[in-house]
Amino acid sequence: MISLRDISFRHDRGPRAATALHAISFDVPQGGFRWLLGPSGAGKSTLLRLLGLSARASEGEMTLLGVLTTRARRPALTRLRRRIGVVHQDFALLPDLSVGDNVALPLRLQDRPEDEIADAVAAMLGWVGLAGRERDAPARLSGGEQQRVAVARAVIHQPELLLADEPTNALQEDQGRRLMELFNELNAMGTTVVVATHNESLVQRYPGRALWLDGGRLVHDG
Repeated sequence: MISLRDISFRHDRGPRAATALHAISFDVPQGGFRWLLGPSGAGKSTLLRLLGLSARASEGEMTLLGVLTTRARRPALTRLRRRIGVVHQDFALLPDLSVGDNVALPLRLQDRPEDEIADAVAAMLGWVGLAGRERDAPARLSGGEQQRVAVARAVIHQPELLLADEPTNALQEDQGRRLMELFNELNAMGTTVVVATHNESLVQRYPGRALWLDGGRLVHDG
């Protein structure tokens, strides 16, 4: 499902060029769940960017959903991205689109019928507690509400791989628990889930295998 072999990533920008990940290797099976843990600056967000195909490794090989991404061409990577859901730490909502259109975007990329999309968006917004907010602009929402829209967009197409970067940071405790229940439901249906967090109480409440990064190196897998 996920297979990394000696993956390294370097920021090659002038005098501040630095290696963010050093020879990372691990596997996550189909339908697996992993916490992604480590101190600030450990490389968690960089690893999620690689897994979400918004960056490419400097060295090594990575296979996602049966595709060897480090050798794949752009059309294959574009198709692969549509099978992945990503919850960004900074929400990454499109400001010129309404809440409903932001959430609908993954389904439109799959050319779903508009009536089906409308029903799915309404149901998903209801689930995250934002029923009736389809026409609102993202800027009108609080940080917690924007985070819930980002989650709705990431999961509405039932991705085969779900990546979440600090998904509970802007949420109240009860909303964070509800979010983890959704992730667990998706995981039970076969979605592979990787969640980066600093929230120790969340990890204790929902125990699972973890990948620990420190200084850009994988120091524990288990």
